[in-house]
Amino acid sequence: MNASTDTDLLGLQKLRTARDQIRAQMAGTIVGQGEAIDQLLISLFARGHCILEGVPGLAKTLMIRTLAQCLSLDFGRIQFTPDLMPSDITGTDVMYEDRASGDRSFKFLNGPIFANVLLADEINRTPPKTQAALLEGMQERQVSAGGKRYMLPDPFFVLATQNPIEQEGTYPLPEAQLDRFLMKVYINYPDLDEEKQIYRLTTTGQFIEPKPVLGRDEMIELQRIVRRVPVSDFIVSYVAQLVRSTRHNDPRSPQFIRDWVLWGCGPRGGQSLISASQARAALDGRPEVEIDDIKAMSTAVLRHRLVLNYNAESQGQTTETVIKRLIETTPTQEAGLGRVEKVLK
Repeated sequence: MNASTDTDLLGLQKLRTARDQIRAQMAGTIVGQGEAIDQLLISLFARGHCILEGVPGLAKTLMIRTLAQCLSLDFGRIQFTPDLMPSDITGTDVMYEDRASGDRSFKFLNGPIFANVLLADEINRTPPKTQAALLEGMQERQVSAGGKRYMLPDPFFVLATQNPIEQEGTYPLPEAQLDRFLMKVYINYPDLDEEKQIYRLTTTGQFIEPKPVLGRDEMIELQRIVRRVPVSDFIVSYVAQLVRSTRHNDPRSPQFIRDWVLWGCGPRGGQSLISASQARAALDGRPEVEIDDIKAMSTAVLRHRLVLNYNAESQGQTTETVIKRLIETTPTQEAGLGRVEKVLK
């Protein structure tokens, strides 16, 4: 075993330890929601953005704020409203006057987007013009204003929330912006025991403030380790076949895709699926992406990249049911599907 392998194995141990520590810190504030927290962590370590969707009162905002406290990073929050302007997000040029000389000049005043972790709360409450202000930052990690470009801090994550049940006064995100999010995570109702525990915590003041687990430099280093997780040619071929099968005009797509899907996933969907699977494997302490990682991440990564037609909706189909059926019908080879035995102890 060479020095590079030793370093990567040590890095995987650090990743798994960091994941466990963050889980433990968040448990003092967030009850349950283990799957959603894991998906948030996968998105962060894969250098991706994440959108959380759930009905009001499920602690979406609290979950993101608690995660930011665990990371010891600069945190910014934008409460999206119908009257929010793009400059309220990116910043604006402000005129300054030198009292001694009388000279005037413009200085760019950073907006809340200049943070390591940006909470875009209720992102679907603002018009598309303002939603689009996030596009450049999410993709290029920079902001253009007044003919100049300003780099955003590294790392940079957008963690957005939206409410699925309200239609009045909301603006559904366009497909171009949804595609910028690595994953779309659903927050579900807690079970009975979890709900009773929530009542105890919130009515007796037993919340435990989370302590920082990772700093900026540590986060960046762990992200680099995730990107070095090997991806075999077989995995790449499987992802390409899966993503291309979501397109109704692809000759190899199954009949139910042609009947139900209006628009399928683009190449960014495949890139995101591989990146998320690398993070999932690394956080589990495994040195290679497996087919189970791809299948486990497919729904969260692809659900917001499919557009179903009226025929599918009239038959009660959702993007989740379509993706599940696609995974079941996409063939895989027997060779190379065995689980990697090099699981770190």
